[in-house]
Amino acid sequence: MTTPLPAGAGRHAYARILGLTSHTPALIRQIQEGIPFKALERLQRTFALSTDEVILLVQIPQRTLTRRREAGRLRADESDRLLRGARLMHRATTLFNGDRALAKEWMTSRQPTLGEAVPLELASTELGAREVEDALGRIEDGVFA
Repeated sequence: MTTPLPAGAGRHAYARILGLTSHTPALIRQIQEGIPFKALERLQRTFALSTDEVILLVQIPQRTLTRRREAGRLRADESDRLLRGARLMHRATTLFNGDRALAKEWMTSRQPTLGEAVPLELASTELGAREVEDALGRIEDGVFA
C-alpha cells in the first residue's frame, strides 16, 4: 500500500499519522495528558499491525490494552511509546517510498543491520529506537553493514 503519509508538517509530521498535531508544544501537552486510544487504533489500521504487534510496540499487556480502550485514553508513558512507534513507522515508510506494507515487513522482521534483532522489538526502548533510526539512516545512505 503506497498511500502517502502526512508530509510537510515539520519535524513531527509522523504525529499526524495518529491524528495528532505536529506542533511541538501542543504535542508535548497531548502526551502528558495521554493520547486518545483512537490514535493507537489509527496506527494499527494504517500499518495493518496485529494486536500482538501493538502490545509489543506500546509495551502494555492485553488486559491493560482493554482497559485503556474502555477509558478512551493512554497514560503518558504509553502515549510516548506510541508516538515513538509512529515516528519509526513513518521513517521506514518514507525510506521505502511510501510503501507501508514494505515498511511493516522491515519493522517486523529480523534485520542483519541490527544484529538480527527485530526493529519493532527494539522500538520498545528509546535506545533501541535510536538504533532502528540509525539503521534506517544507514540504509538511506546506501550503507548496509
